[in-house]
Amino acid sequence: MSRLALEELADIELQRDEEAAAALGTARRPSEAPAAGQDPTLSTNHPFYDVARHGILQVAGEDRLGRRVVTFSCCRMPPSHELNHRRLLEYLKYTLDQYVESDYTVVYFHYGLSSRNKPSLGWLQSAYKEFDRKYKKSLKALYVVHPTNFLKVLRTLFKPLISHKFGKKVTYFNYLSELREHLKYDQLIVPPEVLRYDEELRQLHRGRPPPPARTPPPRPPLPTQQFGVSLQYLKDKNQGELIPPVLRATVTHLRQKGLRTEGLFRRSASVQTVREVQRLYNQGKPVDFDDYGDIHIPAAILKTFLRELPQPLLTFEAYEQILGITSVESSLRVTRCRQILQSLPEHNYAVLSYLIGFLHELKKSYRTGSSHGQHQ
Repeated sequence: MSRLALEELADIELQRDEEAAAALGTARRPSEAPAAGQDPTLSTNHPFYDVARHGILQVAGEDRLGRRVVTFSCCRMPPSHELNHRRLLEYLKYTLDQYVESDYTVVYFHYGLSSRNKPSLGWLQSAYKEFDRKYKKSLKALYVVHPTNFLKVLRTLFKPLISHKFGKKVTYFNYLSELREHLKYDQLIVPPEVLRYDEELRQLHRGRPPPPARTPPPRPPLPTQQFGVSLQYLKDKNQGELIPPVLRATVTHLRQKGLRTEGLFRRSASVQTVREVQRLYNQGKPVDFDDYGDIHIPAAILKTFLRELPQPLLTFEAYEQILGITSVESSLRVTRCRQILQSLPEHNYAVLSYLIGFLHELKKSYRTGSSHGQHQ
């Protein structure tokens, strides 16, 4: 099929999408969309205020691996004549530039794209080409919610441009509930129109039996488990040792070989390699970080270990006390901080002290290295 025929087919399928949405009672002209998507703190001095005020892009929450999530909501796009799509592309790159130093995830809410607000196919093609390797490499997952036949035609149309590696990052979800397995759903900013559309789709298909559960029942941790278990569990399994083995191993390696590394804890590492190292640790097998040839691997393992603790180092119980520090008289804040820290469980306090000591050493070493480099 020729490219021209595919473009005509795409327009036909988009028209059918609009008719289907109208049949569900959810059709809404983009210009009639409520202004709730606009960030109330958005300043008119924002360099992309003309685009940002629509709330098309949002950065909110994390996925299950701790990666930042960027959402793109088609229902918030105004008619094409009211939106400079070139500016939209620049605003998207401006937003991602704040996060491409580390891995990120994009959630694309397809509902609301119509013949009135869709960008041209030429714009889509140039947009994909303009996103260079740093954006594509750091993008670890693209979740497309409520896909339609229009998207299937579009995927065929752009297949020659899209690499196989990039295509494997795309996952399609028919319902919002499917996002819960991958994201911290409650942190997402989902437009009301998308919520209504999702509910109406569910009502339409409610007569069908529910899909089988994908999540198996929780299993007890392995005796050698290092990730996703409490500090108390690790202490008990390591003869009362307060510093977990994975924490001591990563910090020791970073002290020896990573103190002068620029971007430590900011730059991303291979997700596949991180999972492999996690598996080895959880199975009680030895890990030699020299085998991986990337100092960012132990840094990522350290962050992953802390992120997957069932309870944070500063505990849920201390949360309100920490928030209340700002209301304490400035001359008493150090004393109050000391009281909060001393009230932590013994293993939490020990791990926090160990970690802060290492971070202080890292900062001191990096400053020394920077000063030396300037004098050179």
